[in-house]
Amino acid sequence: MVIVSWLSFTAAAQSYRGNTYVQSNEEKLNDLYCSGLFNSTHGTIIDISSQTSTNSYLNILDWLTGRVAGLRVYTAVNGNLIPFIRGNVPGIYLDEMLISPGTLNMININDIAIIKIIKTPFFGGFNGGNGAIAIYTLGGEEDEDE
Repeated sequence: MVIVSWLSFTAAAQSYRGNTYVQSNEEKLNDLYCSGLFNSTHGTIIDISSQTSTNSYLNILDWLTGRVAGLRVYTAVNGNLIPFIRGNVPGIYLDEMLISPGTLNMININDIAIIKIIKTPFFGGFNGGNGAIAIYTLGGEEDEDE
């Protein structure tokens, strides 16, 4: 009896493979596109390239309205859309370079791969306490795949 239980214990111990961690789709996209502080900061990631509803919008901020909790978009006097996260204007980054909200009017929505909305204080830019909206465009390799 002791020998049989010892053999079954050794067989069970040898078949253990450990916990395998499977990354979520958001974590994969974060590792693929984001780098530095943008990668390590927690935020909401939206895969724009897989969304079919974006084709009818001219500006990505129009599409984001109502889809992210705490994000409000207002129209300025000059017609530019200005995002607000919890009452403050966040930094807007295109491929991790700071841009003005008016620049978003020139970006084709079909060229955007993902958007990362950082609601917590983000110290990667000048107005870090207000959060950030990071927009990542498709690269040349990704354009060819589609």
